[in-house]
Amino acid sequence: MNGSNRLTPESLPINQSAENFHTHDTDHIHEHGEPSHVHVHSEESLRKIVNRLSRIEGHIRGIKTMVKQSSPCPDVLLQIAAVRGALDRVARIVLDEHLTECVARAAKEGNIDVEIEQLKAALDRFMP
Repeated sequence: MNGSNRLTPESLPINQSAENFHTHDTDHIHEHGEPSHVHVHSEESLRKIVNRLSRIEGHIRGIKTMVKQSSPCPDVLLQIAAVRGALDRVARIVLDEHLTECVARAAKEGNIDVEIEQLKAALDRFMP
């Protein structure tokens, strides 16, 4: 795995507590205390997700500029809606990858129940 795509506690956003995360040999971080399966994702998949997130990050900076420049509120809200949609699309990609790779791997390894419980817990935090 390329070091530039490596997620570490130090690379987490400032509002995240690095002590609540632990890493696996595959550089995938979980926010729970239980051991998990091995996460192996393709460099291509990681690149696509990181690129989308970078575009969203730029879009958010643009919204921040709009607010600083006192742009009309409806315009700002429209851009916020666009970012929400883009984040939802990234979440869909991550979920799809998790289902096709991680859950399928857990089923083959016979630990599907643990994987499903972890997915349910993650979805409970993800969904409003």
